Amino acid sequence: MTKIKISGVSLPLYILMLVILGITISLNKLPLNMLGLTLLLVLLGHLFYYIGNILPIFKSYLGGGSVFTIFASAALATSGIIPSNVVNATKTFLNDQGLLDFYIAALIVGAILGMNRNLLLKAAVRFIPVSLAAMVIGFFAVGLVGMLLGLGFGHSVMFVSMPMMAGGIGAGAVPLSHIYAQGLGFSSASMFSQLIPAVTLGNVLAVIGAALIAKVGANTKYDGHGVLLPINENEKSKPIKNLDVTRIGVGMMLAFSFFLVGTILNSFVPKIHAYAFIIILVIIAKAFNLIPEQLEESVVMFNKIIMGNLTHAVLAGIGLALIDLNVLEQSLTWKFVLLTLTSVVVMGVASAMIGKLFGLYPVESAISAGMADNSMGGTGNVAVLSASNRMDMIAFAQMGNRMGGAIVLILGGVLIHFLH
Repeated sequence: MTKIKISGVSLPLYILMLVILGITISLNKLPLNMLGLTLLLVLLGHLFYYIGNILPIFKSYLGGGSVFTIFASAALATSGIIPSNVVNATKTFLNDQGLLDFYIAALIVGAILGMNRNLLLKAAVRFIPVSLAAMVIGFFAVGLVGMLLGLGFGHSVMFVSMPMMAGGIGAGAVPLSHIYAQGLGFSSASMFSQLIPAVTLGNVLAVIGAALIAKVGANTKYDGHGVLLPINENEKSKPIKNLDVTRIGVGMMLAFSFFLVGTILNSFVPKIHAYAFIIILVIIAKAFNLIPEQLEESVVMFNKIIMGNLTHAVLAGIGLALIDLNVLEQSLTWKFVLLTLTSVVVMGVASAMIGKLFGLYPVESAISAGMADNSMGGTGNVAVLSASNRMDMIAFAQMGNRMGGAIVLILGGVLIHFLH
């Protein structure tokens, strides 16, 4: 048993820590703060990720450790094994108290600053039209399938396609439910309850789809191995060989400073998400070489530390706090599943084909545009990219997600008066 290691920890020691965690929860003594909740998510996340990556069917066809972590954590919450007060505290920790912001800020800033400047600019110019074109095609595909199923074009696009592409829950389904409520004269709560199944199921299918695309396209001419377009030796990112404790702290300060500036700009222009502003700011800084190389390396170091230690924890948090298996079960009519599957499949194929026309690798294009644009915003992008082992593409996934989500909210306010 000592030869089995879960994230570097021997199995007996890992079991001991789980037992301690279980006793603390059963006695209702788990500190519902950063200390207790971080340990809970890290222990569950690493354990479930390890199990998912060794289960035969899961590791090959269902998204491996990423999907298993989400569903296993969701099962613990839905069944009541993890008490509701812990689940609610986890939701607050993930969203209101900023664990997700902490994680995504490190990923976005580190991923962009760690890229070669020329590669970033070439990829961004090509990626944006691919992402938007895939969304348009997905929109009409869902509407047409909805018509064939007798659900109607308007209902299908407004309550399946658009919530899936709106950019998640807080930045997508919530404002979209308010927009629909004003347009139709219903309560926001009733609108939200109709939107959340599409967001949730779409996210799950996108994660599984990303894992399958990565597996089927692996080591083919369509596989960029995590890079959007073909590069030469000069455009490859330089690996960080030695981590420096002091420089990691400097990288953290710089990454979070970008986040704060994005937050300030968002307060003046609320319709544009803070993440979108962060991406724009970092790309500008990179394009004009405004940040010295040593500082860029510091941010990349911070990125690697956070990505290596918190990715599985964030996946566990998504399952515990954001995936309600009861809601999923109630919405699983065959017509609804077919509509959500239509969006994921059509947008995946469209982004792969259009991406190829724009000189992008189809595998990376399908994952970062097709799958990510159907995901649950920031948390969904983490799950999609983790399942396909392409976390370095977080900046592009967020780019398409946030731009597309903003467009969906604007269109939602206009189309709700005509299509429903």
